[in-house]
Amino acid sequence: MSKNLEGRKAVVTGGAQGIGKAIAEALADAGATVVISDINGEGAKAAAADIGRGATGVTCDSTDAAQVEAMLEAAAVDGAIDILVNNASIVPFIAWDDVDLAHWEKIITTNLTSVFIASRKATDMMRAADRKGTILNIASNSFYAGTPNMAAYVSAKGGVIGFTRALATEVGKYGIRVNALTPGLTESDGVKASPHAEAFGFVEMLQAMPGKGQPEDIAKVAAFLVSDDAGWMTGQCVNVDAGMIRL
Repeated sequence: MSKNLEGRKAVVTGGAQGIGKAIAEALADAGATVVISDINGEGAKAAAADIGRGATGVTCDSTDAAQVEAMLEAAAVDGAIDILVNNASIVPFIAWDDVDLAHWEKIITTNLTSVFIASRKATDMMRAADRKGTILNIASNSFYAGTPNMAAYVSAKGGVIGFTRALATEVGKYGIRVNALTPGLTESDGVKASPHAEAFGFVEMLQAMPGKGQPEDIAKVAAFLVSDDAGWMTGQCVNVDAGMIRL
């Protein structure tokens, strides 16, 4: 991979494992100095140690505005970071008849409100520092598929896509880019340990190409979207799922 992110400071939320860790590693491979933020602080530090190349791991609850603001301020270089990847998420498996308000609010807060919290602070800092930064929000192709047993999750990820489009319009005049990425079912540690692991056979039948998506497949596209190679892209949602959803 080319070093097209050399000199950039990046923050990846929810980066202790899975897609988040793979994205953090891809950004580090491209030359960025990466901060891995996760509510599992020990996991974040372990991921940073695995990645090396100056990566650091910090404990941060992405739903807590004060913690997120302090984390972003600590990560800043000359007043701001260059790259924010909003990846922190909960992927539930719960039948519609079991969805109550508490579950709904938890998923919406973790998967959507957290994206607003980090983006609010990061764009404020970028503008104050005259930094032409970029934000990448990790959504999900389940928004297009209407995947069952995930009503709150699908709704939250749809909100992430809508927020991406709106925020790109708001901050584009400052040279700040905002895009989203929608992975399909991915063979991460979290998925393999959940009921979603049983869905690979069915999903593969729907894909244009055979195989199981890997975190690295998502990370390569993420690294492109936050680089200058994608400098004329903003407000876009890029689907990465072997053609399961054909937009």
